[in-house]
Amino acid sequence: MPPRFAYWTLLIDNGPTAFRARDAADLLPTLNQLKRKNPNVVLKWFSGGRLWDSPEAATEARRRRPGPAVEKRGPAWRPGGKHADPRDRFRKKKDGPRAERVSRPVSSAPRPLPRGPLSRRPLPRRSGPPKGRGGPRRTK
Repeated sequence: MPPRFAYWTLLIDNGPTAFRARDAADLLPTLNQLKRKNPNVVLKWFSGGRLWDSPEAATEARRRRPGPAVEKRGPAWRPGGKHADPRDRFRKKKDGPRAERVSRPVSSAPRPLPRGPLSRRPLPRRSGPPKGRGGPRRTK
C-alpha cells in the first residue's frame, strides 16, 4: 500500500499545480490539454515530500537508504566566529611563568619565619572598653 501522501501530479514549468490523482491515467487527458499551450508540462510522482519520475523510483530510493550521517565538522567545531571553545580561556596554561610555579615540588618542611624589624614587633594590646557604638555611654 502506498504512503498516505503519495500521488501523481502535474508540474508546469517545474512549478506545482492543483492537478493530482492516484492513477496516472486519470491525469493523461489534462496533461495532453496543457501540452498544447505549454510544452514544459511534466507528470511526476509525489511521495515522501519529494518528486520522483515513478513510484518505483521512490521505493527504490527508500530501500537504498543511506547509512548513518557522517559529521563533516571536526570535534573542535563550535558555533560562532572563531570556532574555538569559549571555556579555553579559563583553563590553566601548561607553559609560561605560571607553569614554573605550579610545577615546582612542594616541600613538607615548615617555612622559616620572616626576618626584619617589622616581623619581631609584638601586636599592640588594647585595654579598656571597645571604641565605637558598643562602648559605655557618657552622661553629662
